[in-house]
Amino acid sequence: MDGDALPPGYPHEWEADVVLRDGSVGHVRPIVPQDADRVRRFHAGQSAESIYLRFFAPLKELSEKDIHRFTEVDYVDRVALVVTHREEIIGIGRYDMISPTSAEVAFNISDHYQGRGIGSVLLEHLADIGRDAGLTSFEAEVLPQNHRMLAVFADAGYAVSRRVEDGVVVVHFDIEPTEKSESVRLAREHRAESLSISGLLAPQVLAVIGAGRTPGSAGHEILRHLLDGGFTGQLYAVNPTAEEILGVETHPRVAAIPAQVNVAVVAVPAASVLEVVDDCAQAGVHAVVIVSAGFAEKGKEGQRLERRLLRLARDSGMRIVGPNSFGIINTALSMNASLAPQRIPAGHFGLFAQSGPLGIAVLQSAGRRGLGLSSFASAGNRLDVSGNDLMQYWIDDDQTHGVGLYLESMGNPRKFSRIARRLAMAKPVIVVKSGVSRHGAPPGHRVRETEVDPAAFTAMLRQAGVVHVDTIHQMFDAAQVLIYQPEPPGDRVAIVGNSVQLSALTAQAAESAGLRIAHGPSSVDAEAPLDQFRKKLQKAFADPGVDSVVVTFTPPLIGREEEAIAIIGEVAAGSEKTCVATMIGTRGIADGPPLTVEMPTDDGRAPRKLPLYTTPEDAIRALGHATRYAAWRRKEKGDLLSRAGVVKVGAQEIVDAALAAEPGGLMLPHEEARKLLATYGIDLWPRVRVTSADEAVAAAEEVGFPVVVKSLSPMVRGQATLQGVRLDLPNGDAVREAYDSLEDRLAAYDRAAYVVQRMAHPGVSCVVAGTEDHLFGPVVSFAIAGLAHDLLHDVAYRIPPLTDVDVDELISEIKAAPLLTGYKGAPPVDRLALADVVGRLSMLSDDLPELASIVLNPVIAHPAGVDVLGAEVVLAPPAKRKDIRRRALT
Repeated sequence: MDGDALPPGYPHEWEADVVLRDGSVGHVRPIVPQDADRVRRFHAGQSAESIYLRFFAPLKELSEKDIHRFTEVDYVDRVALVVTHREEIIGIGRYDMISPTSAEVAFNISDHYQGRGIGSVLLEHLADIGRDAGLTSFEAEVLPQNHRMLAVFADAGYAVSRRVEDGVVVVHFDIEPTEKSESVRLAREHRAESLSISGLLAPQVLAVIGAGRTPGSAGHEILRHLLDGGFTGQLYAVNPTAEEILGVETHPRVAAIPAQVNVAVVAVPAASVLEVVDDCAQAGVHAVVIVSAGFAEKGKEGQRLERRLLRLARDSGMRIVGPNSFGIINTALSMNASLAPQRIPAGHFGLFAQSGPLGIAVLQSAGRRGLGLSSFASAGNRLDVSGNDLMQYWIDDDQTHGVGLYLESMGNPRKFSRIARRLAMAKPVIVVKSGVSRHGAPPGHRVRETEVDPAAFTAMLRQAGVVHVDTIHQMFDAAQVLIYQPEPPGDRVAIVGNSVQLSALTAQAAESAGLRIAHGPSSVDAEAPLDQFRKKLQKAFADPGVDSVVVTFTPPLIGREEEAIAIIGEVAAGSEKTCVATMIGTRGIADGPPLTVEMPTDDGRAPRKLPLYTTPEDAIRALGHATRYAAWRRKEKGDLLSRAGVVKVGAQEIVDAALAAEPGGLMLPHEEARKLLATYGIDLWPRVRVTSADEAVAAAEEVGFPVVVKSLSPMVRGQATLQGVRLDLPNGDAVREAYDSLEDRLAAYDRAAYVVQRMAHPGVSCVVAGTEDHLFGPVVSFAIAGLAHDLLHDVAYRIPPLTDVDVDELISEIKAAPLLTGYKGAPPVDRLALADVVGRLSMLSDDLPELASIVLNPVIAHPAGVDVLGAEVVLAPPAKRKDIRRRALT
């Protein structure tokens, strides 16, 4: 809409694109006065029954008064949202406050768009907006026969109460998220996004737009690849100057094709893409794959073109892959709608890449490995469809047993973590990504800058159960064992080979990878008969103390390699233990034998393949990944943290008041920080700021002896040799002496100010922090204070929301963690009390995006509990998070 015509206070942040239940896209936005004619057309298109169910009366037309009331809202006490398709309204939802904490809601969904989940989307968005405004409950009046609307409320996951007044059902429910409502929301998001990608990867009718007669052009080659691959659906070409290309029926426009096109591959110059996509929108195409280049990677003009393209597609309910995409593949349909010339073998590995060159590298590597694919997508500039969407699809896809993603950038890490964690519970997720930084996004990728340590990204992947590797080579190494072998039930390995030296190298690599040698290394002579080798293998597989078997083999003579592989496969097939093998020879080179071979099956078990590696290091690294992934799957994931003692409304009031006084942001004074932390059950100890010895003595008498006097100067606190603190002062004289000595010692430095605080229990000084990052959102960290934190960067990270297990692992992950458990005879600290503080800070960071940073330092952990002595809380105007508590595409 025209931004100049928007009413005052128009909340842009409420706008969102949402995948609906049928996989199409709807645009959610606040209603505006200019919607008057759209509302009239919407009402005119409704049936008499729908009008009666909404208004409790047969209103054939809406009066000017009604139109004014519906479209003129203040976005505070009266809020209304619309869902649009090609700028026409297909759903309306609104609330009107009836008290400071409650509002009445009402919905009206187009008869032509019933069953797409629009009412549920509007309720979800209105509830989130209402919570931000301080509302705690909704009410609605519904006619008893309006079963659809009653189902919207009942199925949302809230605790709904009903009562009947004068023949009308009055529905009431609290809108604070519950475990059930969050589960419902995420399940709906998953189903919709999975179906959306299913429509992309499994089209019945596909059109190639821009298919020309000239071999070598993108459109011509994609059409040829579809034909050569034997695409099982209907195939059309779009070219205004040809009647047929490569024997395929050709039409001048998509709208002229006699069948309903599901997916269109667009290979026309960038300047023509908008016109082509608009034609697709008018023809009802579900998704477009744009292989054309010349968009955001070319500069500002290309970025503007991309924005127009995205708006056109989403307003029309379409999904976009690309632009600058390498294409899509689905081997179940023999569909190679990509620029890859080779025939892709069918298998069970789902692959996602971004840029075209990487798509080539990934597909070529899969082919050399003999690793069959289920599906593949290249997102290009990632304007719309991303790896998150593909993961939603792969959760449900029975043909996909494992997933690999080559990520050059990441647009929504929080959503990635959430979806990857769910997918990894069922199927391995392997990610190639070196990390994230402000310099890491390729040209054309829309990515927010990040300020967090790259270790936070690695921690996020580990938290989600993702197998994180550095290269494409390592991704396929891991995929071979993760997809085709049983999960290792533990870390105990046997090593069997025909070379003492190679077996010894393998054992060293295994120990370095955190695996335990439980059997061997055991070797036969290089010239020994293969029957001896078989017996060694059988003994290793029969050992009950072994979880995985690593085989190393160096063929002494030509021809014995295949015999050895057959023996390894035969013995391994008779066991449920994981097996990897290193074959020193021709495998892995171009045109050489494949790196996976079929294992014999004769007892009805699912077919398996034996993964082969060219070096022991590759085999052990892959087995290590599989072992750690299996351990992650087995472990308890924990429960979301208890919110007992949390008063979010109180915290929000403190933050809002502070930012109202300082709109640009501020650091909270100590007393305000105490109040804020108290709303989440964190007790920050009081301290008194002093500027003289007399004030210090008076403050000490106020807080109670013994006390501490310390400098607040960052310069002093950052220099351990300056010793800007005096501890355990038992009386006023000691306080006076300590203050004077600090004044004398620090006179040459920025002394800033001093504070007096009650002496804490002896214990381990920790740092607990939360940061609001532009890319990741809230990031929580934990460290032991001092040199380990300041110089060695021994810091652990997690992305909220956290479970109790996440918190425990966060604390245990740092190298200095033994200091908490009784190092060298010291008493262990109260881990439960420490975990409670960490968990509460994580919830505070997760709930309030206005918290730019919060650092609790020092947090003294001791056997009897935890003392929180210092806190620095910085507030800033909240940035819009990527993964909010209402469904939205990003």
